[in-house]
Amino acid sequence: MIELIRTNDMVVLSFAEALLKDAGIGCAVVDQNMSIMEGSLGVLPSRLLVDGARESEARQLMDDADLGYSLR
Repeated sequence: MIELIRTNDMVVLSFAEALLKDAGIGCAVVDQNMSIMEGSLGVLPSRLLVDGARESEARQLMDDADLGYSLR
């Protein structure tokens, strides 16, 4: 799995995850529960990971959806 996005913006994360799932690209959101440990301050970002074999396709999908600014 390759890190595609790292953000504190849950709307961007949710939108990106939905786009990837609709395109049939395997993905996983990690570090979402870290906010519980930090006291819900939003300091620690969540990460969106994608299947490494489809990374370029996932990046193109994010660019097409105007989410290119959030790519790692």
